[in-house]
Amino acid sequence: MAPRIEIYTTPTCPYCKAAKKLLTQKGVTFEEISVAWDPLGRRRMSERADGRTTVPQIFIDGRHIGGCDDLYALDQDGGLDPLLAGGAPA
Repeated sequence: MAPRIEIYTTPTCPYCKAAKKLLTQKGVTFEEISVAWDPLGRRRMSERADGRTTVPQIFIDGRHIGGCDDLYALDQDGGLDPLLAGGAPA
């Protein structure tokens, strides 16, 4: 079963674009939630992300992954592919 991936973004954020590029290269679909002009959405994102207010904020099956650097580090450490396959990280 494919995991549910949510990524909070703004249109001009280069880190958002980089995170979406990695997920696209991995061949997974994700739900993009723009918080550019949505203060309530940004507040919800921040609550889910333990107070983080920067974008992107990435969630896989409800688990907070973090931002772009966190996503790339998880991939570098070999933990992203298992999550994308629906399993626990390595």
